[in-house]
Amino acid sequence: MEDTVKMTEERMQKSLDNLLEEFSMIRAGRANPKLLDKVAVSYYGQETLVRNVANISVKEGRTIVIQPYDKSLLREISKAIQASNIGINPQDDGTLIRLTFPELTGDRRKELSKDIRKMSEECKVAIRNIRRDAMDLVKKQEKNSEITEDDRKDLENSLQKSTDKFIKLIDEETEKKTKEIMTV
Repeated sequence: MEDTVKMTEERMQKSLDNLLEEFSMIRAGRANPKLLDKVAVSYYGQETLVRNVANISVKEGRTIVIQPYDKSLLREISKAIQASNIGINPQDDGTLIRLTFPELTGDRRKELSKDIRKMSEECKVAIRNIRRDAMDLVKKQEKNSEITEDDRKDLENSLQKSTDKFIKLIDEETEKKTKEIMTV
């Protein structure tokens, strides 16, 4: 019985984690090394994440500096960044790569905040679908006489509380990210 609630909360947490990962990939006019989390280069025949073959740091708030451990990777890293479509052209000076993020325009900020709300709404729909699946399972268990009517009602209440908790967390994270985007 408690397993149903626990499994449901784990699925809801995965949806929230996915949303937070998507939020971290949104450029807010500030340098964020997480933008490079999925960028990989070919290193000795293996696809390797840039963060594993280079030192990545943020300078002056709007510049990411990438210093590869092996200088021969400079060109490969530059190509991988360009291919990743993060919208920034790398500047290679022979020893390191700089990614300079331009200031966002007012229109772009509004557009990004709409995207954030859309992602948030999609995550809420996923959370509600997870709740619906769990409720269906609970009703099926009651129908098969595996649990009593009181147990079903208790489980449904627990599932609704979990859903409400995750919806609230999504709203908080959305508000935080929107505020970050809209701050000049």
